[in-house]
Amino acid sequence: MTLVMASYILTGAKHGMLLIPSPFHYGAFTNNPNLMDNESVSDVKDHYQPWKINISYIKDYPSIKLIIETITSKIEFIIRQRPDLEDLKKQEPHMFSVIPNEFLPKSKNPCWYEEYRGNITANPYTTNSYALYSKRFRTIFDYLRKVFWNHLYQYKDKHYRLRCLPHFYIIGQPKCGTTDLYDRLRLHPDVRFSAIKEPHWWTRKRFGIIRLRDGFHDRYPVEDYLDLFDLAAHQIQGVLQSDSTKEHARMNNIIIGEASASTMWDNNAWIFFYDNSTDGAPPFLIQDFIHAFQPNAKLIVMLRDPVERLYSDYLYFASANKSAEDFHEKVAESLQLFENCMLDYSLRACVYNNTLNNAMPVRLQVGLYVVYLLDWLTVFDKDQILVLRLEDHASNVKYTMHMVFQFLDLGPLSEKQEALITKSPASNTRRPEDRSLGPMLPTTKAILRDFYRPFNTKLAQVLFDDAFLWKKT
Repeated sequence: MTLVMASYILTGAKHGMLLIPSPFHYGAFTNNPNLMDNESVSDVKDHYQPWKINISYIKDYPSIKLIIETITSKIEFIIRQRPDLEDLKKQEPHMFSVIPNEFLPKSKNPCWYEEYRGNITANPYTTNSYALYSKRFRTIFDYLRKVFWNHLYQYKDKHYRLRCLPHFYIIGQPKCGTTDLYDRLRLHPDVRFSAIKEPHWWTRKRFGIIRLRDGFHDRYPVEDYLDLFDLAAHQIQGVLQSDSTKEHARMNNIIIGEASASTMWDNNAWIFFYDNSTDGAPPFLIQDFIHAFQPNAKLIVMLRDPVERLYSDYLYFASANKSAEDFHEKVAESLQLFENCMLDYSLRACVYNNTLNNAMPVRLQVGLYVVYLLDWLTVFDKDQILVLRLEDHASNVKYTMHMVFQFLDLGPLSEKQEALITKSPASNTRRPEDRSLGPMLPTTKAILRDFYRPFNTKLAQVLFDDAFLWKKT
């Protein structure tokens, strides 16, 4: 893939492509700011500074419209080939040795008992990478350490611990209301979440990606990820054990969720770990592995008008000199880079192109929802994916939360419980200092409307819902 990317960078002259320095350096990893928790654009620019692009000649709408017309003419929605299970096992043999093929029949949530072979006097979380690399999480693991031994299950002179994976995943997208959905959903009495809101394990941590400026670390093993569900597993175990003596044991109805907003779209690390495919697109995606272990998993996606999402993303991650004019320049710059890629490569190859994603100053690709959704639909059935719009959620929280409860097959709520969930203030709204900057320029909005239109049209067709055209926003 490095050779393919080098070709993309160095042979661009035939299309008038702007040359940029390659981000591939030994011992370093570069990417966009939201790849890392709490990473900012300034962190990226300290680590990787692309050559400045003179965009004065493409600032006017007609010139940029030509770029968009070129991109549109190259769009092809090609269904990817689903990889074989044996190929997945070859890529991640340890993961497949840890997670079983079957789960406990009396638990709605996927759980299993795993023999614990550790020293009963030692701290079982000593080597957990989440605790090692973040002071914020050490308090959580300190508590887990204190109660760990109380939850071991003894059988025939052996000790077992209950392990669990999530029953459902909130997979995206960033700046689309996933935090608000998470904050409301975790108030439901039958719902638990991972000890950390966004573990980013499937997309980043299992590859050893923590922060851009630090490069690669040791890969987080799957055991570290499973540790994040121990708090919920303890509660599920309590239900299972309390019913074990009853002739007709009731089903455990507690379910666990995970809410990493990178799961739907972020496959940037593939180039460093998997062999390159012939078309420059990843041979394996996150969903391939999730489906291999959990073919019945449920997935929730919250989307918003991609034009507004991009501006919100810019305001959140840009650290200095934010303005509507600066956003306009960054949009024009990113569109030109995206066009350059599309002249040589397929849409999917460009969307998952690590070099391109690093170079674009705003993340246009995150708003190409249908490209990612079609890839998820190659492994999961449509009825396993609930797609919501932030606009609908903001105007009628009660309605969207009822949709989620029904999708997850959650039990009824009392009026008091429902009011607590649906009447809470919205979470993670735009910061006052960002609101003071005002809206994007009308020209910028028109440009982005043109760019996203064919993708929104395809999305509305896939979902059989014209609301995803975002004509009224």
